Amino acid sequence: MKYDFDKIVERRGTGALKYDALQERYGDASLTPMWVADMDFETPAFITDALKARLEHSLFGYTVEPQEYWPTVMEWISARHGWQTEREWFCYIPGIVKGIGMALNVFLKPGEKVIIQPPVYHPFRLVPEGNGIEVVYNPLREVGEGYEMDFDNLSEVADAKCRMLILSNPHNPAGVVWDAATLERLAAFSHERGIVVVSDEIHCDMALWGNRHVPFASVSREAAECSITFGAPSKTFNIAGIVSSYAIVPNESLRRRFFGWLKANEMDEPTIFAPIATVAAFREGEEWRREMLHYIEGNYEFLADFCARRMPAIRPWRPQASFLVWLDCRALSLGHAGLLRLFVEKARLALNDGEMFGQGGAGFMRLNVAVPRKILEGAMERLAEAVAEVTECR
Repeated sequence: MKYDFDKIVERRGTGALKYDALQERYGDASLTPMWVADMDFETPAFITDALKARLEHSLFGYTVEPQEYWPTVMEWISARHGWQTEREWFCYIPGIVKGIGMALNVFLKPGEKVIIQPPVYHPFRLVPEGNGIEVVYNPLREVGEGYEMDFDNLSEVADAKCRMLILSNPHNPAGVVWDAATLERLAAFSHERGIVVVSDEIHCDMALWGNRHVPFASVSREAAECSITFGAPSKTFNIAGIVSSYAIVPNESLRRRFFGWLKANEMDEPTIFAPIATVAAFREGEEWRREMLHYIEGNYEFLADFCARRMPAIRPWRPQASFLVWLDCRALSLGHAGLLRLFVEKARLALNDGEMFGQGGAGFMRLNVAVPRKILEGAMERLAEAVAEVTECR
């Protein structure tokens, strides 16, 4: 491999949330952090070199978007996902979670509701609740090592006040790559009822083992008419701190309302480094992306084999996308508090607990495997010892 994913980069003391918030969030700064969804792999040199080149011109005034910005993004999406987009569909947004909050405030009137499908990324619930918007739940149905949408229940819970649905595509947690048929059905349902689908597709470039991401807006005319898609290079190329997110809105009416609000509030103007990093990533990053995904697949295979041999009561679901692995710990029968003690106090690991993701998450832990193999091996050794200790004490 051309790139070194075994390299251990010291991140403590750099302001990295993943490390420097451990004391505040977990009460112990010395834990091994495997929670926040960024990678411990060094951001590739072709991105840092592009940023350095701009830094050499030491004047950082107001800036405009470079001409190659959106054509580069469009070309990447077309080549990777077969979705033919148009320039006017795109607009910068200052973060995907922020974008969700903005969309909620633009499109929902007082008393209207939003639908989410747990277990799911917790800001999907927290952002609406923080804005005083009622959240309606359509829990996913567990199928093997994955989930499917429950359209029967969706028909029951989606009343006339439900005006938005937030979709995780690919799904976080569990890494489900939604197939075209499922997305087409969701689009038909939503379009018929006037529901705007906000599709968070930040993990779209990280499909594993030959799986293919399907952009929601690409599956049908109805999907394009009722959707707002959010994307970014940040997960794939480990540049979350640069804030390089964007919205894609094919429907002119939705686009006029959303982009008009963004423009009026000057939320549509990228910081000076976001376009530079995005262009570098999408122009030069394919080889790095492929090698990184291959390394992630190897980490998962190590994890699955280790659990099968050393702690079969923990079953890592095989993700179809992303570096986040959904650990099924229900066979341990520890309960929520006991599971946290096992991971934090005994194994000295910081993970996201499953209950954070809502209904269906109890008994699970979300593990970030985007770490050098040596770190993963050490973490799993400690976890196996902790599980053995807990089992022997029963």
